[in-house]
Amino acid sequence: MFNNKGGVSKTTTCFNLSWMLAAQGKRVIMVDADPQCNLTGMVLDLTQADARESFYADNPGRNLRDALDPAFQSRPRPLAPVDCVEVSGREGLFLIPGHVGLAEDEVSLGVAQQLSESIQALKNLPGSFSHLFKITAEKYEADYVIVDLSPGLGSINQNLVAISDYFMVPASPDVFSVMAMDSLARVIPKWVRWAERASGLEALANADYVFPKPDLKFLGVIVQRYRLKNNAPTVAFQQYFDALDDAIDTTLVPALKGAGLMLPDETYERANLEASYRLASIPDFNALIANSQQSRKPVFTLTQQDVGRGGNVWDITEGNIHKFRETFQGLADRVEYLTR
Repeated sequence: MFNNKGGVSKTTTCFNLSWMLAAQGKRVIMVDADPQCNLTGMVLDLTQADARESFYADNPGRNLRDALDPAFQSRPRPLAPVDCVEVSGREGLFLIPGHVGLAEDEVSLGVAQQLSESIQALKNLPGSFSHLFKITAEKYEADYVIVDLSPGLGSINQNLVAISDYFMVPASPDVFSVMAMDSLARVIPKWVRWAERASGLEALANADYVFPKPDLKFLGVIVQRYRLKNNAPTVAFQQYFDALDDAIDTTLVPALKGAGLMLPDETYERANLEASYRLASIPDFNALIANSQQSRKPVFTLTQQDVGRGGNVWDITEGNIHKFRETFQGLADRVEYLTR
């Protein structure tokens, strides 16, 4: 999940999509790679003031930063599969929690990705993320490892995008998301070109944690966080829907095609995407997002007890929950088809 623009519901989509894939029989590991740790907060109860620090202290090694510690701190032990957190209420769904200190490793990784050929002590860092995800996925027999990224353009995101098999772009119908398409059209092909060069370096090819040759493909865009009127986006949002579609069709996709990052055209057609490579259109959750966060479960699984509403208000709310369930089922089906 990547967009260098923040506030586009990457974390919420990661959580809801991963839950739905698990509900459909897949085994899914979510990775919280954002130092803000919002995904971790959606799974664990971190409402108490010292809850996060207590979790780290009581569960050493059970977060992304600590799991990578042997590589980043040159410890005399190999990377080991993460002891993932099982997500309550959804069999087959697991989490590698985030760590606020992950951002501190940004500089080390950035130096390693630039100088690992000449500084041998750094050669294990670029391939460490890929290796950790691989061995953890093997331990849990996972079908999907879904990574929730921060909106930055730093070395960690560069690495995580480049080592992925697929990427999807959450976006909103606003001017900033339209501008972000232009940025992504430049940045992602550049990152892949870097990864192709890096994977060919002797130092990284012979490292304990080999940096893999990139094979990244674009799945599509998820448009969300807009308001409806008469079951359609309001006029103001529709204008930005059109501008966003145009930016995707005329800027992002041509750049990705030129870099070899697209699936065959017929694959997208058979996946029955919406206009302009749209995997799903998801309107505002409104008050349901607060209910979802409080109950630590997806919007489409909320019950009357979770939302505390009755009568006609509950009838309307239940209908909205049902629509969100259908939307995420459709999104999961498309993701599953495109990643076969």
